[in-house]
Amino acid sequence: MKDDVKAAAETSKSTLVWDMPTRLFHWCLVLLVGTSWLTGELGEMDWHMRSGFAILTLVLFRLLWGVFGSTTARFAQFVKPPAAAVHYARDLISGKARTYLGHNPLGGWMVVLLLSLLLFQTGTGLFANDDIFTEGPLYHLVTKSTSDWLTVIHKTLFDALLICVGLHVAAAIFYLVVKKDNLILPMINGRKSGHGADSGFSFVLRSSFIALLSLAAAAAAVWAIVTLV
Repeated sequence: MKDDVKAAAETSKSTLVWDMPTRLFHWCLVLLVGTSWLTGELGEMDWHMRSGFAILTLVLFRLLWGVFGSTTARFAQFVKPPAAAVHYARDLISGKARTYLGHNPLGGWMVVLLLSLLLFQTGTGLFANDDIFTEGPLYHLVTKSTSDWLTVIHKTLFDALLICVGLHVAAAIFYLVVKKDNLILPMINGRKSGHGADSGFSFVLRSSFIALLSLAAAAAAVWAIVTLV
């Protein structure tokens, strides 16, 4: 009886796993990717470019936060060797995968893939053109043929991004329905149940001031690229 009570207490106990900057980054990115898709479909290219600049700012911020941020936001904490991701995938298929409070090895590589796609997507958009009125702010640095080639890549990468986003959403639903592991709520309130997860897990919360400095540095870099280059 005492063991049951202790187990129930451990299950109900929650741990802070996602800091506010990471959560804001995630949901702002969701909103901006949706905005980029919608404005692109509607031909609202001025707003499409503004959305792209904002996404690039967020991605650069996330790269900085991946170095200077809180424990679970750091690349060193969640980017595991490929062999670890393969091992986790095998355990997941067999139903033996353990629970992680932060990103699991597969999820960590998905983060890297999504950030890479977003970086190349926004980067190629800086040189792209629509053959009518709109040209990226760095269009003048390349030839028309190069810009056309980068425009094709820009459009293709967005299709690849949408596929990866779909896989990301499907994975969250799979964990919720099949694994009974809610990955969505912690990205809203920052906390996750600690049932059987990451023994000895220690979360170090970084100052919001560091996050603001990182965001300011990212915004300054994008402003310099857009206006000064």
